[in-house]
Amino acid sequence: MLHADQVEELICLVSALDRNALVNQFQNYRASFPVDFTDEFLNSQSIDRLRHIFLAVCLQSQRLPEVQYQAEAMA
Repeated sequence: MLHADQVEELICLVSALDRNALVNQFQNYRASFPVDFTDEFLNSQSIDRLRHIFLAVCLQSQRLPEVQYQAEAMA
C-alpha cells in the first residue's frame, strides 16, 4: 500500500505529465493487471480524463510510475 506521502507525490507527478508523456505511460506502465487502451481512445480523451485514469491505474497497482524528467533526459 502506498503511504500518504507517496500518494501526494503520485498526484503531483501525474498532474505534471503532458499528453505525450501520459500516452507513453499508458503504453509502458507495468500494472498488476492488463492496461490495453487503443491509440484512438487515448487521443480522444481530455488530458484531465487521462490523468484521472492513469492515477487510478497507479493507485490500483500500488506503485509509482517510472518517470524520467526532462532535466535528466538532457543530461
